Amino acid sequence: VCQNAIAVNERRKNAAGEWVDETSFVDVTFFGRTAEVVAEYLSKGSPIFVEGRLKQDTWEKDGQKRSKLYVIVDRMQLIGGRGEGKAATPRSANNASRFQEHEQHPADMHVSEVNEDAFIGEDMPF
Repeated sequence: VCQNAIAVNERRKNAAGEWVDETSFVDVTFFGRTAEVVAEYLSKGSPIFVEGRLKQDTWEKDGQKRSKLYVIVDRMQLIGGRGEGKAATPRSANNASRFQEHEQHPADMHVSEVNEDAFIGEDMPF
């Protein structure tokens, strides 16, 4: 199991016409072979694309109800070229082939801007 946070960067124009970058941090959980790939190939700032399902945990702390929303990653794709001594990318890993799960904590990862044009024409489920 590998739990971490990724940064999702969005660039837009504000009312004055200036470009503004907004960053949101999303907690993610990787399992099996995907967790192994994350630990081996990713470091802080590595661009990735993730696909998964949302999970919400709820608990009570000091009498107050708390909750946390995160992504259980089903698929991950590394984006970009060769890194320092790392295998060529892109590669993808799928949780369908799970190996022995173990605890890994690689450095924080960040998602760079994704080309939205690549998704035009795809059927959206909503």
